[in-house]
Amino acid sequence: MPLDAKSKELRRTIIRILECSRRGHLGSAFSLVEIIRVLYDDVLRYKAENPGWEGRDRFILSKGHGCLALYAVLAEKGFFPESELWKFCKIDGILGGHPEPKIPGVEFSTGSLGHGFPVGIGMALNARYEKAGYRTFVVIGDGEADEGSVWEAALSAGKHKLDNLVVVMDYNKYQSYGPTVGIQDLEPLADKWRSFGFGVREVDGHDLDELKSAFSNLPVDAGKPSVVICHTMKGKGIKFAEGNMEWHHKSGLNDGEIKELYRGLEEY
Repeated sequence: MPLDAKSKELRRTIIRILECSRRGHLGSAFSLVEIIRVLYDDVLRYKAENPGWEGRDRFILSKGHGCLALYAVLAEKGFFPESELWKFCKIDGILGGHPEPKIPGVEFSTGSLGHGFPVGIGMALNARYEKAGYRTFVVIGDGEADEGSVWEAALSAGKHKLDNLVVVMDYNKYQSYGPTVGIQDLEPLADKWRSFGFGVREVDGHDLDELKSAFSNLPVDAGKPSVVICHTMKGKGIKFAEGNMEWHHKSGLNDGEIKELYRGLEEY
């Protein structure tokens, strides 16, 4: 799937963040760009000038290490000044290596994998009890799905028939130590979610039209929580980083590596 100008620009912003900080999770952020872009462009209800607006849809990036994609989009939407991006992981900035609630637009701290989804269930239940109209979207990773808390949460969501809850799975087929198929195979993934009482839809996670279609037809099944399984590529947008675990996380990036990232994106 080719990348349009905006998808490339968001990735260029992520590379510039890395250039300033010399560290971060590139592969995990690049697989998320289109997912987060479509959610904030076309799906979520929010007010950037009033992040605590009660009518907002709740969004949790449970795979918090992919935060550079979220930060790039939040800045673009005006949640905080663009200048904060260039202070990523610096003492005088607000943006850390994982999302924290002190950041405008961030609902919950997701430094530990497997926690965001259960908290999202609490938010969805609260909306039901208060008869509020907001929806809750939680993005999880496939490596994160090794956590037992994910499947305990899925049981609970199915039990309560939370049709105001949407799980978005970044299924890039890799986790920190290698391919998911070799570490902890998740297949048959769609059948697993169905067995927990979810309506399931699978899409190309880099195809804007497929994402928009999936997110505009929710819940997937009436009276059930939804999961949108997004088939993505870790490191999407730079050929030498795609599926390359050396780019899961980098620290101490040098000028040559930064130049190669910019060049690789332009050549894509």
